[in-house]
Amino acid sequence: MRSTFSAFASLAILSVVSPALSVAVYGQCGGQTYSGSTVCDAGSVCVVSNPYYSQCLPGSATPAPTSTTPNGGGGTPTSTSTSPGNSVCSGSRTKFQFFGVNESGAEFGQTAWPGALGKDYTWPSPSSIDYFVGQGFNTFRVPFLLERMTPPATGIAGSFNQTYLSGLKTIVSYITSKGAHAVIEPHNYMRYNNGIISSTSDFSTFWKNLANEFKSTANVIFDIMNEPHDIDAQTVFNMNQAAVNAIRASGATQQLILVEGTSWTGAWTWQSSGNAAVFGAIKDPNNNVAIQMHQYLDSDGSGTSGTCVSSTIGAERLQVATAWLQANNLKGFLGEIGAGSNSQCISAVQGALCSMQQSGVWIGALWWAAGPWWADYFQSIEPPSGAAIAQILPQALKPFL
Repeated sequence: MRSTFSAFASLAILSVVSPALSVAVYGQCGGQTYSGSTVCDAGSVCVVSNPYYSQCLPGSATPAPTSTTPNGGGGTPTSTSTSPGNSVCSGSRTKFQFFGVNESGAEFGQTAWPGALGKDYTWPSPSSIDYFVGQGFNTFRVPFLLERMTPPATGIAGSFNQTYLSGLKTIVSYITSKGAHAVIEPHNYMRYNNGIISSTSDFSTFWKNLANEFKSTANVIFDIMNEPHDIDAQTVFNMNQAAVNAIRASGATQQLILVEGTSWTGAWTWQSSGNAAVFGAIKDPNNNVAIQMHQYLDSDGSGTSGTCVSSTIGAERLQVATAWLQANNLKGFLGEIGAGSNSQCISAVQGALCSMQQSGVWIGALWWAAGPWWADYFQSIEPPSGAAIAQILPQALKPFL
């Protein structure tokens, strides 16, 4: 995301629903740890998605799930019913292989190098990882800063700051110990030390060195570079291809690699930016690479407004990119998606994720963002009280688990 480093004024719409009231359509009505109402509004029924989540969906033919727990909704339902995807999405769909959240924090304090832990930056909270794993999510993207990892005094190809590297290794180890996937990525926009990265040799050396640190961890995913921008697409492609080659040369042969294009790797600008013309040539000797794109649903696609263009803008902005992936026999990974907590945005996110799961080419998607320092940022999904927890989590994300 472009605006990553400061707290946002509160734009969230927080709702408090009395347990005695019925649940609105698309709201949560059951699952482990849930203690609210299990009665849906007229015209909708409570449908089991998984042991952690049941949702009020339009219709009347499917009976509400029953629960063996005294509170009527806090435990695992004993009945089964149609997948909510049959109502939220039309047609058949394939669940994502990777589905989760961005765990932001270690890239904060963008100009403070190396910065002080707890003052300028922080690492993701293990309790946040636990929460999302418990909900059924399995992938966490962990941004970091190049200048902290490889200090400018010795250059991008130099030795690592062992304290910062240890912090990254610690959270990666925690994520993977839960059986989840850790996506590690330099959140630098193809910049280093206040300049555009121009040496493929130095960039290759950095990635060979970093991959060497994680080559024995199968559940690590290497994300080459967050959101390059204002750089020619061919140049960005060359950097990505060099990094792919370097990662494999390090001996890291099991891990998925994600490559990102120029123009903030936007899905909606994939064609117009020039990315489509060059990224079809990406090669991986282990045939385990995917194209990472990002997509926000506000007017300029920056993710800085909680107002979405329309209820259908999500699917519309992904359409060209999806067709390109299909035509080039490549896999896509939506590394960032975000929107406001309102009915129009929720429908737009649902439409985007529906179209992806129906396409056969998108293997994953991650919400922007969790992280302990987001305060009242409108897209924060950090438990227990991030602004997007109340509506986005149950209505726009959990139906796609």
